[in-house]
Amino acid sequence: MTFWNLYFIIKLALFSTGHLQPLWWANIAFALALAMSSPLRAQLWRAVRLVAGLAIGLPLMYREANVPPFARIVEEFGNLRTFSFDYWLELLPRFLPPMLIVLALCGLVAYLVVNRWLRVATFVIIALLALPMWQGANAVLARLHAAPQDTAVAAAGTGPSSGPLDYNATLAAFRAKESQRQVSFGHLSADQKEQFDVIVLHICSLSWDDLDVSKERNHPFLSHFDYLFTNFSTAASYSGPAAIRVLRAACGQEAHADLYKDAPAQCHLMADLAQAGYTPQVTFNHDGHFDNFTQVVKDNLGVPNVTMVPNTGAQVGMHAFDGSPIMDDYGTLANWYAQRAQVPGPVALYYNTISLHDGNKLANSKLTSLESYPVRVNKLMSDFDRFADLIQQSGRRAVILFVPEHGAALRGDNNQVAGLREIPTPSVVHGPVGVRLVGFTGNHGPTTVVDQPTSFLAVSQLLSNLVSNSPFKPGVTLSQYAANLPQTPMIGENEGTVTMKTANGYVVKTPDGVWLEQK
Repeated sequence: MTFWNLYFIIKLALFSTGHLQPLWWANIAFALALAMSSPLRAQLWRAVRLVAGLAIGLPLMYREANVPPFARIVEEFGNLRTFSFDYWLELLPRFLPPMLIVLALCGLVAYLVVNRWLRVATFVIIALLALPMWQGANAVLARLHAAPQDTAVAAAGTGPSSGPLDYNATLAAFRAKESQRQVSFGHLSADQKEQFDVIVLHICSLSWDDLDVSKERNHPFLSHFDYLFTNFSTAASYSGPAAIRVLRAACGQEAHADLYKDAPAQCHLMADLAQAGYTPQVTFNHDGHFDNFTQVVKDNLGVPNVTMVPNTGAQVGMHAFDGSPIMDDYGTLANWYAQRAQVPGPVALYYNTISLHDGNKLANSKLTSLESYPVRVNKLMSDFDRFADLIQQSGRRAVILFVPEHGAALRGDNNQVAGLREIPTPSVVHGPVGVRLVGFTGNHGPTTVVDQPTSFLAVSQLLSNLVSNSPFKPGVTLSQYAANLPQTPMIGENEGTVTMKTANGYVVKTPDGVWLEQK
């Protein structure tokens, strides 16, 4: 039982650190079966026992570990193959930290010494029996002593929840309400002096938590917003779904599975802006091939034959995790703006940048992507400030929407290593969102801070308010445009996984439908 004792000890250690949730009865049955078959002496039968045990034990351990579902790994296999060798080398110590390997070796030596004097298998069986009883008793005591409280998702009228049994009902009520919500757009003013461009800057891998980790929360760029959303949910934690959500911002939050179904025409933000009098355009600072991103964007613009402005006029700023070039943000936007002058009337631009993506490599730098993140985020925000100055100097007017796709997960957590975003935790989907008026000659006043729980519908409503009643005409008060914006609770979604904030933290709905409470 030496090998299998180690198997269960490793499981118990991972359980104690929150990295694994054992299926206790399956483990108890498995351990007893192994113990009863241990007297087998024939070498052939021992080999059969080992193979059969591995066939059961490894899938069981994978099922219990806090890792993406196997189906997700298979689905992403094509993308994983594009990772550069340097990126794999960077990822390896995140999944297998050197200190963890040292501790494992020390533990192995200690186990081999102890195993010579004690029957470790007996203690393993006792632990497998005692821990679930201890865990269950703690859960019962916690329920008995817990004060009544509202664990429902905050705001948006989803209704109160009295405990975990109500999470499904809370989610269903949220879905029903969101399916009925949408924003309508009026037409832009015919007065050219009141017209303005709308520029959506969609940023991969940025959250409030990432700004804290990189010590960039006080960057001057953030103080230049006229509207700042401090409690905004990006809902998604991967780029494709994130792009769909922002491009369908005029309707309520859809379930992840519904993102890949046709949406009503009025949900498409670019189509709404086109109806309001804008010419939609798109540009990226990357080639858009990864995970078929370009096609995802085209499919969700809601407008045919939108001009895709190439980024070839900009310099290469860094290289992505797959080795492809990433263009300088300011250079890409300045190149677009030079071409934009050829388009009469107002333009609505969707710009996507992956400058902050995990695995990016700066030129002539030995820094890992985690180490270079503060440098990259500082430059990104400075580049956007320069771009706003460029528009200001041109004499044109623009409303710039700065919105992240999702966070970078720089800090990681007990359930996933840094950079992994399979579980859309609040720290990953809680993003800094701002709106800035460039060319506004009135009194900006203090930044209007929107601290209620919001998501894309609120941003869409704010844009609608600005488009329908231009802020660039005389005598307006900017704060009036952000009055009574629709609220949306922070609910993150990926394929098979849902997270909801609660009064004491958040809960995760796993792919098998189980709700787990997290701090």
